[in-house]
Amino acid sequence: MNITVDRAGLGLLISAAGGTVDGIATVISELGADAVAAATVAELLYHADVPAGPDVTVEIGLRHGDDIFRYEVRVTPTDVRSQALGDTEVKADAAVVQDLTEVVRGLFGPRGAQSNATRVTRWGHLENPGAFDRPLPVYDVVRRLADALDRPYAIGLAELCVRYGSDKWGHHTYPRRYEQHFDRLRDQPLTVLEIGVGGFGDQQRGGASLDVWRRYFPRALVYGLDIVDKSHMSDQRVTVLQADQSSPADLARVLEVTGTPDIVIDDGSHVSAHLLASFAHLFPALRDGGLYVMEDLQTSYWPTFGGLAHTYDDPATSLGFLKTLVDGLHHEEIVGRTAAPADAHIGGLHFYHNLAFIEKEHNLDGGAPSWIPRGAR
Repeated sequence: MNITVDRAGLGLLISAAGGTVDGIATVISELGADAVAAATVAELLYHADVPAGPDVTVEIGLRHGDDIFRYEVRVTPTDVRSQALGDTEVKADAAVVQDLTEVVRGLFGPRGAQSNATRVTRWGHLENPGAFDRPLPVYDVVRRLADALDRPYAIGLAELCVRYGSDKWGHHTYPRRYEQHFDRLRDQPLTVLEIGVGGFGDQQRGGASLDVWRRYFPRALVYGLDIVDKSHMSDQRVTVLQADQSSPADLARVLEVTGTPDIVIDDGSHVSAHLLASFAHLFPALRDGGLYVMEDLQTSYWPTFGGLAHTYDDPATSLGFLKTLVDGLHHEEIVGRTAAPADAHIGGLHFYHNLAFIEKEHNLDGGAPSWIPRGAR
């Protein structure tokens, strides 16, 4: 599917969706209402997850001023397709018409901003008495479209992992931990960067967790980084970049594209040296208040991944390094500590099974009063 609004335009649209109706309308006009309508329909179908099934045709009409942009959603036993209709007349099983500004806010706005005040749904079969005997396939299609607009935050992270095939649930139980830290961020326009697209060296495999984050964060621009070129997996709101996570030069080029990340998730090689190299370059670029996540930290104990089987506090391993950040969190209380680069920016650390979250914030509150003795008794 072609990307109809570029990355910068999507960022503007997401930001505007949290504001006034007039502000949304202004951005729509600046980006081009036809382009925004196409991008909005693509986003709507992504969220609706309409499955292949019995033949159904639904017309979607998006109003903007005096214009209406019409799209056909056609469901068949083998696939689901959409296309712009222009002036083409179709005999649809149902038609859903709604203001474009309201749809943009429903899809890209924060929780509680959704509205269906302008929506009109027309059914094409009501003259058939048999239609009242049992639900028709078109009902489910329209219901999915409406739910995607009215309840975009309803689905949970574990369900998304199962739906898209991410091993964050099943092989691991990460979703409940992620939701503890991420739920408060779902309403915000975000930049999310995940290291590791998945699928190992197979260029055609992977991308499951990028789909999860795109769906879980409806207002986010999502970036994936992988050492294998998987840029063909890029789609609306998802951009896949090729880079070596241990290369400062590659990571600098990544940041030129992403700008300041709000969330960084390292699900890459799991090699300790690579995790530390990525952290050294990306954590300073993370916004204040952002979160840095490291997954699959069990490899810190496995020599195959640069870990150590019998030494647990060596800072050359991923968990050994994270343990030094605990001291960094308290750096102003430690007499004679040699300052580490992250000391002044660690706001909190949260450890779970094979998983760690690092909060970035100014860590310069000051130590205990100078008159309190710190030496040996």
